[in-house]
Amino acid sequence: MKSMWNDREAAEVVERYAAEGVGEDLALRVYTTRLLGSEPRLVLHGGGNTSVKSRTRDVTGADLDVLYVKGSGWDMGTIEPPGLPAVQLDPLLALAGVDALSDEDMVNLQRRNLLDSTAPNPSVETLLHAWVPRTFIDHTHANAALVLTDQPHGEEICREVYGDRAAIVPYIMPGFDLAKAAKAAADAHPEAEGLVLLKHGLFTFGDTAHEAYELMIEWVSLAEARIEGGRRKVFAAAEPPSAPASAGEIAPAIRGMLANRRGSEAQEGGAGDFERFILEHRTSPDIQAYVVGAEMTRYSQVGTVTPDHAIRTKPLPVVLPAPPAGDLAAWTREARAAVEAYRTAYTAYFERHNPRYGGTKRMLDPSPRVVLVPGVGLFASGRDARAAAAAADLAETTVDVIADAESMDRFESITEAELFDIEYWSLEQAKLAGAKEKALARHVVVVTGGAGAIGRATAAAFRDAGAEVALFDLPGSSLDAAAEAGAGLAVPCDVTDDASVDRAFATVAARFGGVDILVSNAGAAWRGPMADVTDEVLRESFELNFFAHQRVTRAALRMMRAQGTGGCLLFNVSKQAVNPGPDFGPYGLPKAATLGLVRQYAIEHGWEGIRSNGVNADRIRSGVLTEEMIAARSEARGVTEDAYMRGNLLGREVRAGDVARAFVSLALARATTGAILTVDGGNVAAALR
Repeated sequence: MKSMWNDREAAEVVERYAAEGVGEDLALRVYTTRLLGSEPRLVLHGGGNTSVKSRTRDVTGADLDVLYVKGSGWDMGTIEPPGLPAVQLDPLLALAGVDALSDEDMVNLQRRNLLDSTAPNPSVETLLHAWVPRTFIDHTHANAALVLTDQPHGEEICREVYGDRAAIVPYIMPGFDLAKAAKAAADAHPEAEGLVLLKHGLFTFGDTAHEAYELMIEWVSLAEARIEGGRRKVFAAAEPPSAPASAGEIAPAIRGMLANRRGSEAQEGGAGDFERFILEHRTSPDIQAYVVGAEMTRYSQVGTVTPDHAIRTKPLPVVLPAPPAGDLAAWTREARAAVEAYRTAYTAYFERHNPRYGGTKRMLDPSPRVVLVPGVGLFASGRDARAAAAAADLAETTVDVIADAESMDRFESITEAELFDIEYWSLEQAKLAGAKEKALARHVVVVTGGAGAIGRATAAAFRDAGAEVALFDLPGSSLDAAAEAGAGLAVPCDVTDDASVDRAFATVAARFGGVDILVSNAGAAWRGPMADVTDEVLRESFELNFFAHQRVTRAALRMMRAQGTGGCLLFNVSKQAVNPGPDFGPYGLPKAATLGLVRQYAIEHGWEGIRSNGVNADRIRSGVLTEEMIAARSEARGVTEDAYMRGNLLGREVRAGDVARAFVSLALARATTGAILTVDGGNVAAALR
């Protein structure tokens, strides 16, 4: 592994932070922490931590010995000085004489000794950092180190690689007991330059930030060299399945299998509500070799490669059969049976170990977080796209570490009981209990016409409600700009073309796993007296303002039915459907047909928990009602543009955000289908009768 230390960059960091009142020790600690955190083979998603012992002054001017240590929730790759909160060192050192301490008491004591009461919780490994008498300490979960320790003779291999330079610590769950064991190992080997924590990671020490960092790089490089020199066999692989289905084809079915029923309707057998997951698909030559390995059902079911992965990925993945291209009905039944068997096994695992805690643990949902599919790759799931991506990163790391461990000997994890202890760690349980989700978290929304005014406002409203959003629109700068502004995933799509629509939904399925809510919003206004409108113009308007709604709905419906978790179809209709204006027939007629489409879908799919509703809006500044059109209509009526836009019972202009909130409201209305919500500021002539 290559060192990324740069003298010039280090000096610039010290100079920059000095202007903010940050001392050199902490500035360099931030610099090397970022170097470690920017390398995924060392640190992923909260794994690892760093510290430096230094001196500072409190508000009274008194000098204090402190430990700056990574705080909970900070990413090492982007950390800033506040991410390394200062803890008074002397009270931490005094704890070395205590025989036992609960995790909760340990966290409480660490917080009591923070210099800043608003700072994040110091790392759970703070005491370990405090008790090792070296200035700079680095800790990583380096892949190469895990490869060496995650096998039957891991300790022997590590002694061969590091000799007396490292003190070896047996696996112990992070916290007070691990800190005691690490201190004992360091005290017994005062010449040691670091620690090897079996099945956990590496600690390296230094009198300077540079020294501790370079030692970490050296130790990881030594492990990498040992892996290369110790390969005795090629990773065993079976024949991959011929012509497997694509990730986009099977993702909605998998997403539906992972969803958990919740609430009273789960027992009543109704459509009910579901705890959904967002999926992320990953594939590569290494992943493909892994998922078709001849012994995949053995090595994939041993455990995690480092303990804290269990919190994000659960201890084990589920293995599904290889999906054939074409008819997936038989595969879906087999895959669903595999997921149900996983849930049953997970429940039994929980029931085996909960008695050790007096039955006080609350079982987490039993659905797998990682799904292995021969010929397709892996899927990871999470409460949102970010969590799914994190789980996928950890799953890819698992593939790499297990493949290398198997190439040397045989992958070995911690015991099932130890996996349970980390997955149901009281500190993690407290975090989960306090986590609050937004109303539409875990939902995937597709918005057509997503680059327009109403589309962007709708995307923003759904994202504010916690949903993942995909924007469908014609390729170009407007769609790119919407995505760059954070409105959602940009998916080029021509909603008047079947193939384009199919490709767009396949993209969403591969990216998020499926779709829960469709906002069929794309449209444009064709005008002219009906007697003068050509058939060509009328057909063009019907193609976009009616058939496109049918086309995208049909594609979304296929995914919703594959998921089996219900869904919501939302249509931008228009007041023209019920209150046509002169010269707007080419636009209003297809919109009237779309109004009928809303109700037809409500009638035909309500039994599946799929709701269908529409919004009738009027006078919204958008691609339909352009500034030129506003000027022409207001002039024709002899009023100002402002008066024209406020021409309703409330006397206020209706904006794209008002329409967006109406769509979100209908998405949340679980007992409403076949409804049309009017958003026009009040127009009696457009009221439905």
